Formats: sequence, C-alpha cells, structure tokens
Amino acid sequence: MTFLVLDQVISDRGSRYAVSGGPVAGRAGIDAALAGLKREKRFAKATHNSWAAILTECGVPVPVKNDDGESGAGTVMLRMLEREALHDHLIVVTRWYGGTKLGGDRFRHVTEAVRIYLAALKAAK
Repeated sequence: MTFLVLDQVISDRGSRYAVSGGPVAGRAGIDAALAGLKREKRFAKATHNSWAAILTECGVPVPVKNDDGESGAGTVMLRMLEREALHDHLIVVTRWYGGTKLGGDRFRHVTEAVRIYLAALKAAK
C-alpha cells in the first residue's frame, strides 16, 4: 500500500483538516513518510501535522507520537490505533488553522479524521 492522503475531510470555523497515512518500518520510515508529505507545500505550511504510530520493535509494540502543537492529538490517535491493533502504520492529521479557536471540538475533529482514514483503509483492502 502506498501513502493514502484524504484532503479536506473536515472544515469548521475556517479550520480545514486532512488525514493521511501508510505503513512504515521503524522511526526512519516515519521520518521518511513525514518528509515526503511535507514536500507538498500545503502540508509544509500547515499549522499542525500531528501524527501517531505503534511500531513493532523486537516483537514489542512501541507507541510514538507528535502533537505538533495540537496538544493531546497524538494521544487520541494512539488510542484509536491501539483499538484497531494497527501496528507499523503511521497516521497524520493535518490542520490549517482558520483563525478561530475550536476548543474541545478539535479533539472531535481529530477523532473523526482518523475514523475517516480507517474506513478508507478498510475499503481499500
């Protein structure tokens, strides 16, 4: 499977969200995938590119995340990956800030973006 990008899956009060992801091999795979995503100018200029993955190291699941300034987003994403038992797979939720603070709604949007991604992933199989 290649890296899947679902653009503008959510829009709220000027903020726009995209979600993307794909299989990765270790931390180097995450770094390469993020660099590839950010080669597109719009993702490089996004306000937040929050991500999460559960890597398998020596047979042990190792959760890794980066909120990228969107406090708590990575934790929300990790919980969803754990529920799906999706390991060695990176999910990135991108937000372009629209000028209005969303408060707790931002967690709802991160959750919904990951749900949309997981549904698209299942449909692609």
